[in-house]
Parts: sequence; C-alpha cells; structure tokens
Amino acid sequence: MSHPFVLILAGGSGERFWPLSRKARPKQLLKLFSDRTLLEETLHRLEHFTTLDRVLILTNQEQAAAVRELTGSLIPAENIVAEPAKRDTAPAIALAVGWVARRDPSATMIVLPADHVIKDAAAFQRDLQAACDAVKRDPSALVTIGIKPTWACPGFGYIELGEQIDERVRRVTRFREKPAPELAQQFVEEGFRWNAGMFVWSIPAILGELHRQAPALADFATGYAHSPDPEGWLQERFPQLPKISIDYAVMEKAFAVLMVEASFDWDDVGGWPAIASYLQLDEQGNSTNRPVAALDSSNNLIFSSCGRQVALLGVSDLLIVQTDDALLICPRNRSEQIKQLIPQLAPELH
Repeated sequence: MSHPFVLILAGGSGERFWPLSRKARPKQLLKLFSDRTLLEETLHRLEHFTTLDRVLILTNQEQAAAVRELTGSLIPAENIVAEPAKRDTAPAIALAVGWVARRDPSATMIVLPADHVIKDAAAFQRDLQAACDAVKRDPSALVTIGIKPTWACPGFGYIELGEQIDERVRRVTRFREKPAPELAQQFVEEGFRWNAGMFVWSIPAILGELHRQAPALADFATGYAHSPDPEGWLQERFPQLPKISIDYAVMEKAFAVLMVEASFDWDDVGGWPAIASYLQLDEQGNSTNRPVAALDSSNNLIFSSCGRQVALLGVSDLLIVQTDDALLICPRNRSEQIKQLIPQLAPELH
C-alpha cells in the first residue's frame, strides 16, 4: 500500500494556556515539553511512516503565518491551508478529503490533532499501521484510535466497543459524548475507550458516509477535488458550511466503525494543570519549569518564559504563569475559567 495522506488539525483559540498562548500562537505552537513545539512533534512522529509532501496542515487565518514559519522547511507551501472561517472538525475534514481526493481518489487518509503529547513514536506508528491494515482489509470501514482511560474524565468523548475482529481491532458499537462524572465512571468500569479524534479511512469510504449523512459536506469536498480553482471554491463555499463536529456529522451513525486500541502513551494536555507531571517538582511540591525561591509555599504550578525571578512566600495551590508582557495568578483549581478572563484584557493580549 502506498504511503497514506495525513491531515493534521492545527487550529484552536489559544485560550487554555494564556498568557503563554494567544490566538495567533495556540497550544500546538508552544514549546511546553521539549525544544520542539507540539506541531513539530506531531510531524516528527510521522517520519519514515509517510512522506511529508503527503501531509496537509489545516489551520486558520490568525495562525497561518506562524504555522508556515514553523514548518516552511518541512512542508510544501501548498500543504498548509487556512480555513477562511471557523467551522468545526467535520467541514475541516471535508476540506481535507477534497484536498486528498484531488491527488489520489482511492488513497488512505489519516486524521490527527496537532496538540497531543505522545512520547512513544514507534508504538504510535505501529498502531497507525494496524489501522491502515484494517482499512485495507475492509475498505468501507472508518477506523478510530481508542485510548484506554486512566480516570473517569467527563471532558472526553467515549467509545463503546463491540465484537473483537482480530487481535488489534474491535468493532465500535457507538460513540458517547462528554458524560456527567457519574456516567463517565460507569463508562470506565464497563471498558469504554476515550475518543481522541484520531481516524483512518479510505477516501471512497469517508466520501460515501458524507454523501449519506452530510450531503452539503460531501458536495463541498467533491467540488473542491474537481474545481479548476480550488482556492476560489474554498473561499466562496467553506464559510457557508454548517458548524458541526465529525462525531456528530458522521461517526455516530456510520455503517462500519472499527477501533484500534492505542498501545502508546497519550495526553491531550487540555490546560495548565495537565502539564504539572512534565515539570520539575521541588521539595515543597511546587511544579516548575525553572528554579524558584519558595518559603512555606507548596503545591503551586509555576511556568515562566522570561528571565525574571519568581519568589513565593506563604502561598499554596496557585497557578502562576509569567511571560514578557503578562502575568497570570489564580487558584490552581480555577484554571478552566481563564477563558472567561480574556475578554477583559487589551486586544493585543488576546
């Protein structure tokens, strides 16, 4: 089988990791865990699995320049496409389906988010290959990569599993959207898997499901694939598409959905508290990315991207993030509310 095409979804609002992230520099463009950004790490994990000229990075107008600057030496310019309007994952994937179909209408296509943390690249590639093999055996199937839950997270979608097809592949009974905490616990106890938004399918299979379930998206993808002016088609038609996720538009009612369980480590690092385990831990239990002075201070999370000294005296359970132009201080357990604070800031800090 020829190398698959890969769509990397690299949009986002840049709110969860404010003040380090901004609209023009969201999570996937930050160096949080290594000397590479999360987007660069995503590309690095694909080395020797496919050729980078078969990778499409889909971003938005605010972030396109930064994405091009970051990946210009790796990805052809025409492989970085900015959506003219924000329309959720189903329209984004329909655009990518048209982009791939224009090049190879029978190709295998992989969908990956740009902002996940995955350390074991070899296991990641083995699991992607298992999903590609499942598509080769059943070209009508849509395949998802499922993550074994580590806790009953109410913020993730869940996958209910059916029969075992072979050693690596299970049939998917249905997708379940973000549940209440009690239901999430029940899902974990019943062996559900997390839906991480990673998919593998053939172009004919996904186009067939789009035609059956979301004809407007199918018409857009087909039109883009055959248009003599794909850029004009994109600018004119994409903003008219409905805002809908790929789960709602396709996956929940697709005829044949299979799952390969991830054997790799996985973290979607959804906000500041999630990075604590990747930082240094001092003797008082403070998680930091660089040394701080601390007296009678514990369980604080400190991230600084500038050279100023951070000193703590008699404080606990705080999130402190320092950049050249902003300082965030809040209770560690209220970080989810950061997005509510941003509208009060000067526009240049958004």
